Amino acid sequence: MKTIIVPTDFSPVAINAMNYAVDLAQQIDASIMLLHVYQIPVTYNNSDIPLPFMDIGELERINKERLADLKREVEHISAGDLKIVAEVRLGELVDELKAICLSAQPFAVVMGTKGAGFVERLLVGSSTLSAMKHLPCPVLVIPPGASFKGIQKMGFASDFRKDLQSTPAGFIKDWVKMFGAVLSVVHVDEDKKPGTVVAVEQNASSHPLLAELSPQYVVIENPDVESAIHEFAETNNLDLLIVMPRKHRLLDSLFQKSHTKDLAFHSHIPILSIHEED
Repeated sequence: MKTIIVPTDFSPVAINAMNYAVDLAQQIDASIMLLHVYQIPVTYNNSDIPLPFMDIGELERINKERLADLKREVEHISAGDLKIVAEVRLGELVDELKAICLSAQPFAVVMGTKGAGFVERLLVGSSTLSAMKHLPCPVLVIPPGASFKGIQKMGFASDFRKDLQSTPAGFIKDWVKMFGAVLSVVHVDEDKKPGTVVAVEQNASSHPLLAELSPQYVVIENPDVESAIHEFAETNNLDLLIVMPRKHRLLDSLFQKSHTKDLAFHSHIPILSIHEED
């Protein structure tokens, strides 16, 4: 059975991501693993030596009770149709997720785009962005307010000027077929280089993705990658955008915040982060 890991810090955006994961799990017949990873809060004495802010055992008990309550809530909203496990761990979130991914090989990790801490509110969630970049399993990021209504339209942000051999075609094919979705492969030409459209068409024609999925290939001339992708996703009502964080710098630009504009993806479109094949 497929397993979906749902990390939670009990914040509203984490609960929203959990609800999305529950609906997704019910559609694809997967189980849910609720995970809460905590660190020991510390205070400092006059010698700048960190001291535990509260008893470790008491902190663990509180976290287990909160997660157990959340598990009961999921069991209630899913009417007992899902297999659900809950686990509390002490450590760093991304480190613990990486260990679970390597051992359990989950279908996906489903996370919210913001957490409860002040650092997460300043940007998009340092833990979420780190997970997208470093976890060996797929990471599905759910923006605030997004709800699962099926996945009928997928977009894949790709750079066809680079070698396509490492594109995880099999993985993308499985997701598209699983949901019966239509796939659009989007390339943003920042420099408007001559011949880009022809190069894309030539590379695409030799890519195994075409043979089975017959995706729509789109080239957008725009110096602003995030704006171009965002506009395409919104205009075409995408249900999911797939990115490869190690191959495409789109991930950083999507989650970058400046003084003049908010996050490009402040909308409702979930992002699936996957890594290239070896």
